[in-house]
Amino acid sequence: MTSSIPTVHPAPPFPWLGLVVLAAAVFLSVTIEMIPTGLLPDMSRDLGVGEPLVGLLVTVFAGTVVVLTVPLAALTKRIPRRRLIVITLAVLALSCVLTAIAPNYPTVLATRVLGGAAHGVFWSVVGAYAGHLVPKEQLARAVSISVAGGSAAFVLGVPLSTALGQALGWRFAFAAMGGLTLLGALLVWRFLPPVRHHAGEADAAPLRLRSDRTFVPVLVVCLITAVTMIGMYTFYTYIAPYITDVMGLPSSAISPMLLAYGIAGAVGLVLAGAVLGRRPTAGLVVALVATGTGVAGLALFPTTPVVGIASFLLFGTAFGALPTMLNTRLLHTASARIRDAAASFYTTAFNTGIGGGALLGAVLYSLIGLAALPWVFVVLLACSTTALVWTALVNRVGR
Repeated sequence: MTSSIPTVHPAPPFPWLGLVVLAAAVFLSVTIEMIPTGLLPDMSRDLGVGEPLVGLLVTVFAGTVVVLTVPLAALTKRIPRRRLIVITLAVLALSCVLTAIAPNYPTVLATRVLGGAAHGVFWSVVGAYAGHLVPKEQLARAVSISVAGGSAAFVLGVPLSTALGQALGWRFAFAAMGGLTLLGALLVWRFLPPVRHHAGEADAAPLRLRSDRTFVPVLVVCLITAVTMIGMYTFYTYIAPYITDVMGLPSSAISPMLLAYGIAGAVGLVLAGAVLGRRPTAGLVVALVATGTGVAGLALFPTTPVVGIASFLLFGTAFGALPTMLNTRLLHTASARIRDAAASFYTTAFNTGIGGGALLGAVLYSLIGLAALPWVFVVLLACSTTALVWTALVNRVGR
């Protein structure tokens, strides 16, 4: 008598090295996008323009991402994914060097357009790359590692580039980022595992999107992401002058405050993976409400040292959890066949928020002052939270 014994296939080894390299690439890309936020006063003085115009460099970068990501993703769909990441990092490095030697503000704008184009293609690939490296049961852990590069950009990238720019000049800070990004491209080429990519499936994707049952839920996640990021970057783009002009701290406090914010964000990232991620919807609501509470406290008591700084750290901790949770929710929501398209939509939504927020912040800064910016963020967080809760209730009733 014989009996059949089912074959057990061991889980593939977790790609730690590849994900860490991917996180490093994300760190570089996000730092390049956000580096003007910590150097607004320095760039404003050197380029001879107002701080709101320097803030618009973030808008131009993100706006380029919004406009060009989808067409450039279509044009590059036949290029192997790892090779495309290397190319985009090389272009980002070039944009940094060109920014460092730019003679005037219009030239800096042009270099930010170049960087934004590369950044958009980079994120259209990276957003789904972790999902191609691991099975679905390992997705949350893989995404938390790859997205950790974005949190590290706030923990180390922005404050260190700010400190470097204040010590040696903002141009040196951009040049240094260019060199580091070129090194990052080499590390990706050497250590990031390649993934299977079928260009033919990408050709058919537009025809299948609307018929996919996860298409509308993906759009809802992207809408919540866009609204949240508009609020965030309405305020955060101008955080350096807010620290000095509204909170009343010296300019030497900008880098330490951003470092403290980044460390708080790293704590939030850990909470997202270890605690809040166990109940994704409830955890996302908690993170949104906690972010709003921190920002409201900062707006109400900016010159009260204990309350103001505590609120600033609560804001950093809570917001640190949001990108990971939103990205994980997107990848869990999207079916496997539209995951790459969903990543492109998410990139567009995220950068619509960054660019739209920086633009809205510039207008409000010029018209009614810095003190209004955190309140706009609080209102938009309330909108995002309401949309998330309403969607969760509708889905529960529909089951």
